[in-house]
Amino acid sequence: MRTEQFPDISVELVKARPDVIFCAGDAAIRAVQQATATIPILAVTDDMLGSGLVRSLAWPGSNTTGVNILATSLDGKRQEILIEAVPGLRQMAALAEANETTPRHLQVLQDAARARGAELSVHWIAKAEEVVPAIDAAKASDAWALNVLSSPLLVANRQAIIERTAQLRLPAMYQWPEIAEEGGLVAYGPRLIQMFRQLGRRQLVKLFRGVKPADLPVEQPTQFDLVINLRTAKAIGHEIPAGLVLRADEVIE
Repeated sequence: MRTEQFPDISVELVKARPDVIFCAGDAAIRAVQQATATIPILAVTDDMLGSGLVRSLAWPGSNTTGVNILATSLDGKRQEILIEAVPGLRQMAALAEANETTPRHLQVLQDAARARGAELSVHWIAKAEEVVPAIDAAKASDAWALNVLSSPLLVANRQAIIERTAQLRLPAMYQWPEIAEEGGLVAYGPRLIQMFRQLGRRQLVKLFRGVKPADLPVEQPTQFDLVINLRTAKAIGHEIPAGLVLRADEVIE
């Protein structure tokens, strides 16, 4: 599904008159918000307040509520872990989705990398077929490691990212712990099961019971896991520092 399809899809969803519309990512949420101001929207995205999707986290004030996954701040934390995972790192890259990542956020990441003695190059993607070429470009730029930033499109194409980074022997950091369990090298953040089964389901039940989205506070995760896949590390010939491995919540051997 392409971003440019979101407005038409949103209109069709509204015509079906569902009780609740679920969507993820800023672009999808905005498209649904433009299509309806009355049907409750249960949304999951990086920073609902910072993106202007709700008036406040405590009182959303519209027909939209959901889960704030703190991705903006966690992207920086993941970058710090990645720098630690690749000792002596001087060149690194970030894979970013054009519709989800702001230039301001990237500038913060670049400044933080520079403060740690590393240069960060950014490689943009807007559709699935651009993912592998962007990884190739990152490798060609002499990047020692890749930070896969928070993005619905990048999550949807995670298997292609895992496979290509493995082929290029490029250490990569991911958004969801489950991705490291699927073969990614390192991942840090809340678990998908927490986001959707616990936080999202809790809100969905309240919406079905008649609670108005405007009165239903936006939820945020409170538990974050660091998962390291040593099998993947061995396969790409990379040794992760023992101190970082000891701090991991889960180590796959």
